[in-house]
Amino acid sequence: MSRLVTIVVAVIGTGLMMTFVIGLSHSISTGFAGFWGGFPFMVIAIFVILLALYDLWEESIRKDD
Repeated sequence: MSRLVTIVVAVIGTGLMMTFVIGLSHSISTGFAGFWGGFPFMVIAIFVILLALYDLWEESIRKDD
């Protein structure tokens, strides 16, 4: 794949994953668990999103062909 296609696909995939994880975190925090019950998951979700963004940067944007 060309570099541009790789970047576009990686951004779309990361965006979809972020949307799912943020929605799941929001659902847990506003549901039965409440804010403090969903807080540990929220912290883990933020960490996972940061790891995904770092991988996006390393594997598709910064990578030299």
